[in-house]
Amino acid sequence: MLPTCYISGRHEAGCDEAGRGCLAGAVYAAAVILPDDFHHPLLNDSKQLTESKREKLRPIIEAEAVAWAVGTVSAQEIDEINILNASILAMHRALDGLAVVPEAVIVDGNRFKPYGDIPWETFVKGDGRFGNIAAASILAKTHRDECMRSLHEKYPQYGWNVNKGYPTRAHREAIEKYGTTPYHRLSFRLLDPQLTLF
Repeated sequence: MLPTCYISGRHEAGCDEAGRGCLAGAVYAAAVILPDDFHHPLLNDSKQLTESKREKLRPIIEAEAVAWAVGTVSAQEIDEINILNASILAMHRALDGLAVVPEAVIVDGNRFKPYGDIPWETFVKGDGRFGNIAAASILAKTHRDECMRSLHEKYPQYGWNVNKGYPTRAHREAIEKYGTTPYHRLSFRLLDPQLTLF
């Protein structure tokens, strides 16, 4: 069972992003402050959970969190400022949306930028180490997947209901056949033959 946060007894926000490696769609980030006594046996890094388990956890996290918020950065903004800066900006926007000002922030990964004067720390694989970051990873992922399923209704040829914008073979082949949409990240190598395992 994951510890709820890094240091208990304070409003500590966990942050994580989803969609950094996608060819299309916004990058999403979430910030979550959990109560110290929050525990759920399924809570883990979103990548370790099935879609059904993530969707089961989402309303529980949203109902029981002290505060939570989701921030996004569009494909056009990603092209302008690059995906690393966009991922951090999405986290800042999520923190902006919290109804409770955090006393500290912990972030999955190893890159972040100061958020006001609030102390922060990064943790590699933090989404598998701390409950508040795991919860943020789940909210970022489920909110982004929901958006991509909605965009699929408008652009069904890309299969975003299945690949969620990641660089699968089918997605790349659709780009080659149909071209790009306003939601594609034009600064990415959209037709790079090297495929991922997503």
